[in-house]
Amino acid sequence: MDTFGLLAQGLLTALEPMNMLYALIGVTLGTAVGVLPGIGPALTVALLLPVTYKLDPAGSLIMFAGIYYGGMYGGSTTSILLNTPGESASIVTALEGNKMARAGRGGPALATAAIGSFVAGLLATIGLAFIAPTVVKMALSFGPAEYFALMILAFMTVSAAFGDSTLRGLTALFIGLGLGLIGIDLQTGQARLAFGIPDLLDGIEVTTLAVALFAVGEALSVAASKGGDSTIQAIKGSVWMTREDWSRSWKPWLRGTAIGFPIGAMPAGGAEIGTFLSYSVEKSLAKKPEEFGHGAIEGVAGPEAANNASAAGTLVPLLTLGLPTTATAAIMLAGFQQFGLQPGPLLFATNPQLVWGLIASLLVANLMLLVLNLPLIGVWVRLLTIPLPWLYSGILLFATLGTIGANPSTFELGMLLAFGLLGYGLRRFGYPIAPVVVGLILGPMAEQQLRRALAISQGDPTILVHSPIAIVLLLLAATAVLLPLYLRARGRGKVLAQLGANED
Repeated sequence: MDTFGLLAQGLLTALEPMNMLYALIGVTLGTAVGVLPGIGPALTVALLLPVTYKLDPAGSLIMFAGIYYGGMYGGSTTSILLNTPGESASIVTALEGNKMARAGRGGPALATAAIGSFVAGLLATIGLAFIAPTVVKMALSFGPAEYFALMILAFMTVSAAFGDSTLRGLTALFIGLGLGLIGIDLQTGQARLAFGIPDLLDGIEVTTLAVALFAVGEALSVAASKGGDSTIQAIKGSVWMTREDWSRSWKPWLRGTAIGFPIGAMPAGGAEIGTFLSYSVEKSLAKKPEEFGHGAIEGVAGPEAANNASAAGTLVPLLTLGLPTTATAAIMLAGFQQFGLQPGPLLFATNPQLVWGLIASLLVANLMLLVLNLPLIGVWVRLLTIPLPWLYSGILLFATLGTIGANPSTFELGMLLAFGLLGYGLRRFGYPIAPVVVGLILGPMAEQQLRRALAISQGDPTILVHSPIAIVLLLLAATAVLLPLYLRARGRGKVLAQLGANED
């Protein structure tokens, strides 16, 4: 009953006229930017992060919630119409959605994606409201050693989950950890790695790094590649789903939500796992399995619901433990930090109105998304006709203006360019971007908890493995790194054995 009371209070905050306006602006901006080719939710949120800088914390985070959900839906639009997934989780939507669009059924594909996103977002947000307080109660018993083990788990899962190589993920993480050392040491007050530059004494600005790596790096990467002309698929007939489409979609929506939410809520989760799992479940349960690969509506409805349920699920570890498990969540963590807020169990105690207002605003943003996007599908299709050079030059302009607005400094613009080149270099050589941002955000926190634990034990490192919780978390962290290595080696071994058998 406490949860219902807190959620009701949160709804009162979210339904204030100004907060409703912020949510509407967030949903509109998120969808408008997310619908552009090659721009996923992470890039959308990074690009629009400076827009929220001047607002009050509640209004800013509520707008952020709208941008988050709007970006998620916008990514599915490009997957269906252009076969250009903005992120890995949208790849599965493109498999069947683009085939439907090519057959002139882009309207029903976009409609099932929008309604599936609404159903999944609604159920998953209610799940978030009920699960979060339980996780918070457990987390409040953590000491410095447990928090340090939790940070190690976050580092390892993020490094192993992003990219094809664990080693490259760890390398990107250590770049972020190195950047996190820059500035004044909180324990001793000494300047570290500032090289006598006053602007570096406050450390690297997370917003500048996120915008540079995701937006500027992506623009430079596209400019360096040849690129290709994308063709828009014409939508024939009505945008609305037929009765048969409805009957084939409602069960995949529910199944996708049930699969996506728990996977998103896991510290080692990832939306793409849920979407692929949902797709395989729908294929195995389909009454017309022969349609899969040729435009089966279940192959859009299930994965799209799983994708959005997972998006709400990622907020469970982010809000309750301060752990970002996706690139988008890492940028949302930066959004909290620009207001001096640290997500975690104490946030629920110190700022309950803000947290529950944010959770309730997800429900409001979700409803707005449905009302806004079903009539405006034609508008989003016209946005897709913007030529790529115009699109990415606009992104660079927006990123630059956003950085100047947040921190008017020539040095900060230089940092934006330098980190943009770093982002291009990482993409060029196949290194993931998200671990760099996570390393910068969580690195100083992990260092602080480690030093606290060692101070309590008077320098005895065995305190880090004294509690059962810390041991379990460290074992999970080791598993997160070693299991993918083992599975890859095993898969490689099978391929070599198969090649050897073929030669014989």
